[in-house]
Amino acid sequence: MRTDGRLSAVLHALLHMADHGGPMTSAELARCMNTNPVVVRRTMAGLREAGLVASEKGHGGGWVIACDLSAVTLKDIYDALGAPTILAMGVELEHRTCLVEQAVNHSLNDAFREAEAFLIGRLADVTLARLAEEFRARAARFRNQHKEAHDV
Repeated sequence: MRTDGRLSAVLHALLHMADHGGPMTSAELARCMNTNPVVVRRTMAGLREAGLVASEKGHGGGWVIACDLSAVTLKDIYDALGAPTILAMGVELEHRTCLVEQAVNHSLNDAFREAEAFLIGRLADVTLARLAEEFRARAARFRNQHKEAHDV
């Protein structure tokens, strides 16, 4: 089963944009996201409509973050992507008159709704600023480890 990796890819691109400090072209972002520029433009269009990114055409143009990273959560990004289905599992509804299937589907649907609400709630707890801070801390540790290895 194929998973929907758009949220992960977009967050990856947004952190690159935040670290870059200037406009990034669709081609540059496509390399970060391991996709092609057309997919980047299509994906970023939803983020632009939500006011999260902006784009400028022409020489020196590209995509830039247009929001305060500390005010935007992963849920905001998830919503800007169209709130894709979180769980791939569902219920069978071929025999709607079957009382066993009704009981099973009722129980499963309740569990799926609760699980999805929990996951979406967790997305609302994490800001882009927090992700950027975590990235910067990891990058600093990485640089320090490599510096120490070369100093030996």
